[in-house]
Amino acid sequence: MHNQEALTRACLESLRPTTVPFELCVVDNGSTDGTEAYFRSFPLPYPLRYARNAANVGLIAALNQGARLAGGEVICFLHNDTEMREPAWLERLEAALAGGGRVGLAGLYGARRVRRDGRYVGRTIVHCLEGGPGMAAPVVEVAAVDGVCLCLRRPLLDEIGGFDEGYGFFHGYDRDLSFAVRERGLACAVVDARFVHRGGGTRTGERAPLGPGEDLEQRRQAMARFARKWRRRLPSDVRGLPERVFNYIGRRGTKANA
Repeated sequence: MHNQEALTRACLESLRPTTVPFELCVVDNGSTDGTEAYFRSFPLPYPLRYARNAANVGLIAALNQGARLAGGEVICFLHNDTEMREPAWLERLEAALAGGGRVGLAGLYGARRVRRDGRYVGRTIVHCLEGGPGMAAPVVEVAAVDGVCLCLRRPLLDEIGGFDEGYGFFHGYDRDLSFAVRERGLACAVVDARFVHRGGGTRTGERAPLGPGEDLEQRRQAMARFARKWRRRLPSDVRGLPERVFNYIGRRGTKANA
C-alpha cells in the first residue's frame, strides 16, 4: 500500500464483523500521508504485523514481502481500496480452498475467459460487487482471479515461487498467479461475498505513484509479457459448451435488438 490513509481506514473498519479470526499483515510502501502514524498507534483489535519500506518498491514486490511477513497457513491478499459487506467473506474464501481440494486460488472478482492477448472478456467477468447483479452460484470457476483479493495456501504460493516480480510495478501478477495455479491442475474460483471496490484508488487517485500515461504503458507491457509467458494456455475459457452457446446467442440477440 502507498498513501490513501482514508481508503485504508475504511477497508480495515469494514473487516470488524469478519466471522473468522485473522492476522493483519501490512507492507507500507513509503507512504507520505498519515498512514505510518495510523499503524504505529493501531486502534483496531486485529493482531498486526507492520513493515514499512523507505520508498515505494511497487505492489508486486510488496505482496511478496507481505507473504514473508504472514504467519498463517492460508494467505489472503486484499487491496486497501475495498470494503467488505459480507461478514463471512474470509470464511467463504477458506471454504472454497477446502472444498475437496480442487480450488487452489479463490477471490472476489475474476473472468471465465481470457483472450490470447491476456485481456478479460467482459461478458464473462464474475463478481459480487455491491449494487451488481450478484452471482449465479456460491462459488464460480474462473480462468483468472483479479488481484483485488487473492486467497491461497502458503505451500502452493511457495511452490509457485511467489508473485513474479518480472512484471514490474503493478500489473499482470494476478493473471500470472492464476495461470500458475491452473498449471498445477488446480482451479481458480470467485466466491459470493458482497464488497465495494473504490476503482483503483491507490493506483490512479491523488498521490498515485505513477501518472496515467506511465501506468497505461506499464499495463501494456505487463499484458504483452503475460501473453508471451502463457501463450501455450491462451486463449483460455473455463465455460462449458452449453454456457458458451447460451452467452453467444444472448449476445447476438442483444445486438439484433439494439
